[in-house]
Amino acid sequence: MLGRVAAEGYGRLAQGKAVVVEYGSPNTNKPLHLGHLRNLAIGESVARLLEFSGNRVVRTSMNNDRGVHICKSMLAYQRFGNGVTPESAGKKSDHLIGDYYVLFSQKAKEDESLNQQAQEMLQRWESADPATMALWRTMRDWALRGFADTYRLVGIKFDKEYFESDIYTKGKEIVQDGLARGVFSKRDDGAVIVDLEGEGAGQKVLLRPDGTAVYIVQDLYLAGLKQTEFGFDRSIYVVGNEQDHHFKVLIAIFRKLGFAIAERIVHLSYGMVELPEGRMKSREGTVVDADELIEHTAELARAEVAGRYEVGGQELASRSLKIALAAIKYQLLKVDTAKNMIFDPKKAISFEGDTGPYLLYSYARASSILRKAGSTAAAEIADVNEHEARLIKRLGLFAQTVSQATEKLSPSVLAGYAFGLAQTFNEFYHECPVLKSEQEAFRLELVQATRKVLGECVRLLGIDVIEEM
Repeated sequence: MLGRVAAEGYGRLAQGKAVVVEYGSPNTNKPLHLGHLRNLAIGESVARLLEFSGNRVVRTSMNNDRGVHICKSMLAYQRFGNGVTPESAGKKSDHLIGDYYVLFSQKAKEDESLNQQAQEMLQRWESADPATMALWRTMRDWALRGFADTYRLVGIKFDKEYFESDIYTKGKEIVQDGLARGVFSKRDDGAVIVDLEGEGAGQKVLLRPDGTAVYIVQDLYLAGLKQTEFGFDRSIYVVGNEQDHHFKVLIAIFRKLGFAIAERIVHLSYGMVELPEGRMKSREGTVVDADELIEHTAELARAEVAGRYEVGGQELASRSLKIALAAIKYQLLKVDTAKNMIFDPKKAISFEGDTGPYLLYSYARASSILRKAGSTAAAEIADVNEHEARLIKRLGLFAQTVSQATEKLSPSVLAGYAFGLAQTFNEFYHECPVLKSEQEAFRLELVQATRKVLGECVRLLGIDVIEEM
């Protein structure tokens, strides 16, 4: 078994499918927040699991860059911004936009007419009013620039980004085709509807009486566009559970149309993230910005590392950031995807227990043992004790665990395995001396196998390893 662990490709499957994974998908009126971090962590880990299992994965994101919520930030900036820029304010560009979204909500409580003004701004945008479009482009660019910085920080890179502004008017052809074939019908007021009573979803409007399309119509178009561009066998949408009904309807419409794509769409629904003090609300400014959370967690990690190890300067900053990201990502992934969860940064950063830093610590310990050992002779067959046997058994479950996590699209399965492996390894380390023991060569092979498997687990969770803590 140890020989197989040491070999390249151990635990890999050979599925050979084309899979599109859509995640991220923010609104361009506010910065990424803690909920986005869970989305990104799940999406990236699922993409890595699928790739590890031999699939061709395309990472995509859908930027929601139009609508009245976007106009609220624009209107607040137009009315109260006085020409401020991210540079003049000394503020990250997407954070500046988020400030004006919060400000709009505050001002609208004092002046309800602002809501109507935001609707009027949306109408001007849809009419391509030059001044409105210029403001929209400027603020959208600020948002996207800020997102890109955060994506780089957390190690996310998309193969293709889509924009709602490019496709929101498209998809009507699909509806008209369905209407011509009798799949859809037209009400007396001119609205085009689909009857999904048999699917338990009632009747849904697709085109309003004025001919404009509802949101799901653009998703019909985008799903087909992805199929054309990438020829996928599966299209996975990592989207929160508040959209469960939306995807049920989307799939049901494709089935009504007789499109094979219906059986290839998967909604990977995940639960909401709350803080110990309660739920976050964007309009009230109680959302935890992703950047600020990472910075805060890195500060906690920096204090922990500085108190344990002799390291400083840039190396301390680099390690602290990696430990912080490990803490955040692992905490967000170890909970079953479908469940709501509470995120506590102080618990997440602990170097002990079921945490990301504990996994990094265990990996670094294995690396340290191997560095001290240098080169050794090949191991002879040895009688194993209970601690060695337990570690060998745990290592042998890696391939099965990866297969299960991939099949279920569930990083929490892999996270649980990784924690169990780290625990078993540390128990082995404390009970079984490695260096200069009679079984040194054999035990070093165990350490090497553990380092390889634990490192692969951590990588599949989207976490960077650290050779020294």
